[in-house]
Formats: sequence, C-alpha cells, structure tokens
Amino acid sequence: MNAIQLITDLKLQSHPEGGFFRETYRSSGVIPQNVLPEGFKGDRHYCTSIYFLLQQGDYSAFHRIKSDEGWHFYQGGPLLIHLISPEGSYLVVTMGNQPSLGQVFQFVVPARYWFASEPARGSEYSLVGCTVSPGFDFQDFEMAARESLTSLFPQHQSLIERLSR
Repeated sequence: MNAIQLITDLKLQSHPEGGFFRETYRSSGVIPQNVLPEGFKGDRHYCTSIYFLLQQGDYSAFHRIKSDEGWHFYQGGPLLIHLISPEGSYLVVTMGNQPSLGQVFQFVVPARYWFASEPARGSEYSLVGCTVSPGFDFQDFEMAARESLTSLFPQHQSLIERLSR
C-alpha cells in the first residue's frame, strides 16, 4: 500500500493542522460539562478516534487540545511527535514498529501540551490512529500562532518556525 491508496481506501480528508484524517468512532455516551475539568465549554462524548496519515514533506502543525490524546502506530515509516510542555520542556517521541530502535507503538500526548508531528526522514508516510478522551471537539483545539508560541518558548524557535503555519 502507498499513501494515496490509503487516503482513498480509508476515505481520508484534509485536516486543518496538516495531513489527512477520518473520524472512526464517537462514543454514544456523553460527559456533562459540569463534571468536566475547568475550561471545557459544553458536554463531551466519552471518547473519539480517528485515522491520521502524514506523507513525507507534510507535518501536523503545533497545536494543543484540552484532553489527553492517545496515538497508535499502524503502518508506514516512523513518525516523530514533538512536544513542548506548558513549562517549556521539549520531548520528541518516535512512533514505529521497531521497539529495538526505541520506537513505540503507542504514546499519550498529555492534555494542554503543544505538539506537532512529521514523518521521520526516509518515511514515505505514517499511518496512525488518535484516540481522545474526553472526546475531541474543535472547541478544544488551538492552532499555535507562530509568533506567540515563539515568544513563550524562544529556546525552541527553529522547531516552532519549521512546524507551524
């Protein structure tokens, strides 16, 4: 399989942060707003899941959400997830199918962390799944403004400039 075939077969659509996606699950159960952590506006489904595909040369721009987001590696080449904590510490995680090389099949991006992702050098594409709980809602999504994020974390300026839109 190649990226174009997967985009077609999985009926993926362009994602605002970059890459391609399709929601595959949205739980029927709902969490009322009054029991959610501060900052959520409205009720949320228990859980949501998507397919997410990035091709070489594309990236998922820095953004953050209000929920934890579990990533699951499916196929293709390794994927790099770049994270900046609210305090400014940096971590890169490599997802892939070779644990002996330090690659992981699953990883959870903590709520409110800024993060971006890109296929590792030499990866034609990376196909992953993302599971969000409480469930994803675009009200909880914040795309980074390059200048604002750079002013918060000047030590990561080159990375932010490369992986923001």
